[in-house]
Amino acid sequence: SIRDDRQQAFQRRYRDVDVLLVDDIQFLENKERTQEEFFHTFNVLHDGEKQIVISSDRSPKQLSALEDRLRSRFEWGLMTDITPPDLETRIAILSKKAATERLPVPPDVLEYIATHIERNIRELEGALIRVAAFASLNKSHVDRTLAEIVLRDLIPDAGNPDITAAAIMNATAAHFGVSMDDLCGTSRSRVLVTARQIAMYLCRELT
Repeated sequence: SIRDDRQQAFQRRYRDVDVLLVDDIQFLENKERTQEEFFHTFNVLHDGEKQIVISSDRSPKQLSALEDRLRSRFEWGLMTDITPPDLETRIAILSKKAATERLPVPPDVLEYIATHIERNIRELEGALIRVAAFASLNKSHVDRTLAEIVLRDLIPDAGNPDITAAAIMNATAAHFGVSMDDLCGTSRSRVLVTARQIAMYLCRELT
């Protein structure tokens, strides 16, 4: 059957390796069939003296929705706590991601993102992609002002008043170097059309 073929393919792929790396093992919680298959895969690799590296957002004892036999096996090896990366490391992660994805993001924007998103690497990289994608789709340059606007929901600034449509319009006008009269006017120039689209999008998303 198709299920048997997939199971055999899974076993061939993951049981014939020298090192098995599994990130976010907590996502196996409440998935009985997957846990069953992983249990046997773990045993095959362990018996073959292969290396198994597993990460989770919690310790094995806290993974209450995993089977006891799996949690006990996770405690067989060395357990260590991975601390959040420091600022320098976070900037390096973003720099590498930007270079890999060929994202034209200046250093001050990388530092801004890295300074305000400290613990979650996925969120850190996601913020970078979000800013770059927004700029690309709207044919605008990436700078700190744009990053602050696009990431306002991820990086709230308690020192600033609540964001309003007027504040978005002012920030957008400043970013594109146009006046508020032009932004609210009827000109169909490319710059003003783009600025209006961005302002409308941000008003919908943030107010």
